[in-house]
Amino acid sequence: MIRKAFLMEVKPGKINEYVKSHNPIPDDLRRAMKAHGLHNYSIFYHKKTNQLFGYVEIEDEGKLKKMAELEVCKKWWLQMTNFLVSARPGDLKAKEEEMQEVFFMA
Repeated sequence: MIRKAFLMEVKPGKINEYVKSHNPIPDDLRRAMKAHGLHNYSIFYHKKTNQLFGYVEIEDEGKLKKMAELEVCKKWWLQMTNFLVSARPGDLKAKEEEMQEVFFMA
């Protein structure tokens, strides 16, 4: 299993809407994530910096990349642009900064 972590930034005043949109996520998105090998996906909010820390375990990088081609993912990402900062104006997907693992204890 591959562990991945990343940071995203919530637009000012949008955290409540973001949280509501995730509880629960749409069934078709959940099925797509499971079918493409995502497990133990968590997102945490850091209030002082307005950042989100995401953690997910994946089976395969290739499966994750294929998931990005699905219409359900593109639709979800477009919805998330209402709440999350994008890398550039007009980007379909929120800006994600991948983090490097420096310690792990099983």
